[in-house]
Amino acid sequence: MLQCTAFSELPEMGARVALMGLADGPGQASEAPDLDEFLLCELGEHDDGTEHAAQLWSASAPAGRDLWMFWTDADGRRTFRFTELLPCPAVIHRLSVREGDACVLYDRHPAAHSWDVTDPLADLMAERIREEVRRDRDGSGGPGARAEGA
Repeated sequence: MLQCTAFSELPEMGARVALMGLADGPGQASEAPDLDEFLLCELGEHDDGTEHAAQLWSASAPAGRDLWMFWTDADGRRTFRFTELLPCPAVIHRLSVREGDACVLYDRHPAAHSWDVTDPLADLMAERIREEVRRDRDGSGGPGARAEGA
């Protein structure tokens, strides 16, 4: 399933107030994380009746709750809300019973788990980075490198 392509400008003051209100949050304003200016919905493609969602803060394991921003666009207006939610308990085990990948979304999220959501742009960027690392490691240089004997 493809990732939802909706994005939103982060309402910074609302986000900072929500972060400071967390029981196990960053505490002081100076300890708050740097926040992105824009957020991309982390869910798989979904219908218009489902809110878009992006994680803002991941609490430590003992706290167990993460801060998410939800937003909708209706009648030309964007509305948003911040909510603390438990992480999704689902884990997929591929080759090992002991090790697995946890879903990085929130508990009871709609549609697919995070491991079933693909982001073609992120995949393309990761492949380009892998190619650059291979070129650097092999010493073949980057784009525009001269061929031997030329």
